[in-house]
Amino acid sequence: MKVKVQSLDGKGKGSDLELNDDVFGLEPRADILHRVVTWQLEKRRGTARAARERSDVARTGKKYGRQKGGGTARHGDRRAPIFVGGGKAHGPRVRDFNPSLNKKVRALGLKMALSAKAKAGNLVVLDNLDMKEAKTAALKAQIAKLGFGKNALVIDGDALNVGFALASSNLAEINLLPAVGANVYDILNHETLVLTRAAVEQLEGRFNG
Repeated sequence: MKVKVQSLDGKGKGSDLELNDDVFGLEPRADILHRVVTWQLEKRRGTARAARERSDVARTGKKYGRQKGGGTARHGDRRAPIFVGGGKAHGPRVRDFNPSLNKKVRALGLKMALSAKAKAGNLVVLDNLDMKEAKTAALKAQIAKLGFGKNALVIDGDALNVGFALASSNLAEINLLPAVGANVYDILNHETLVLTRAAVEQLEGRFNG
């Protein structure tokens, strides 16, 4: 499929770029996208550090004092939670938030996310992210002319454009990622996907290399 390559300042004459149909021309499947997004969200969950409970504490199991006649409460051993150094009662436990998903399914999900944006007409390809002056106000005006929508995910090549990164850092509606960081959740979570020529080459090379 062909898309028009635009310039960030809107002054350059746009040229056509042929996108690889194996990456940008697939029919999106909701079940694949759902599996990959669920996997991503599960992978980034943090687990609590486990506390040592009564059976985990290294203390003597010998009965503490006599059962009767001591004038105090009846205790079995020093591992009880009421003693200093005893085990934690109902403490946090380690939970497994490390699901697995086949690499082929993850790759297919990313292709389908890219294809979904292209099919919906929410894909913008820029020649580069160079700016004459790295100012937030100037970038905001340029974005308004290009029509990035409510929010946009901008993906650059190997290295991020420093000027664009500085100018967009104060814009809540713009998020910037290198091509290696492209992922299904962030792509679907933004109204518009913006790719540079370098990003297109990197993404196509990832799947065809």
